[in-house]
Amino acid sequence: MPYLDLPDCRMHYLIDDHTDGWTRPDTVLFVHGFTECTEAWCAWVPHFSRRYRVLRIDQRGFGLSTPVPKDYPLSNERYIDDLSQVIREVCNGGPVHIVGGKSGGISVLALAAARPELVKTLTVSCSPVTPPNAEGWIAEMERSSVRAWAKRTQRERMGSKMPEAGIDWWSDMMGRAPLSTIHAYMRWVGAIDIREDIKRIRCPTLVIGTDTARRGREVFEGWQKTIPNSELAILPIDGYHAGGTDPDLTAKTTLEFITRRGK
Repeated sequence: MPYLDLPDCRMHYLIDDHTDGWTRPDTVLFVHGFTECTEAWCAWVPHFSRRYRVLRIDQRGFGLSTPVPKDYPLSNERYIDDLSQVIREVCNGGPVHIVGGKSGGISVLALAAARPELVKTLTVSCSPVTPPNAEGWIAEMERSSVRAWAKRTQRERMGSKMPEAGIDWWSDMMGRAPLSTIHAYMRWVGAIDIREDIKRIRCPTLVIGTDTARRGREVFEGWQKTIPNSELAILPIDGYHAGGTDPDLTAKTTLEFITRRGK
């Protein structure tokens, strides 16, 4: 398994590259959201790996990366440093195209604002920029399990078209997240507010959203308009995790943007 040694963490990553051997493709770095791992992007890989070098990471604490202690001080700066080291050591210093899903978009937006030389284009799918409504989540996980919480909340996340087998697959994958990491992560995400930071982003940026009760069109429009050189795509999906519910549509939307704006 490929790993990168970071402060207090061994970060697991995967590379999928089916480009022609004589070419020098750009890298697309994928950053998953809360309780997910590299597997969250598996349906995206075929859309990208023939044209780009695809790099998927398990964020600090999740997947096959080192679990985070309950009291670990996660921060925007920690995530920016993690991503910067990944780009420097695995991507020859960049710049790279970056795609962030849900809360994974927070750290990539922060990176693009703080280290613009590392980011060629930026895409965030259904990401928040202020604390999400997660009241009672940790108590529920401690009372039952992470998987039980994921299963209960999955239909709102994935929408009405996701089959039950898909609901179970996502619940199984998310249910493996360590509870200690979840405590540290929720303390960080429960206090984030990057609305001022994102105004400094200068690379071409695509904000993908859906129009749901959790985060509607007006929410995405409100902060997307503050990012210079950005575009908004609202997809016709009734869940708030477009990249999981319809990975083909969301990946194609992202790929078209990167192809058009990433030259």
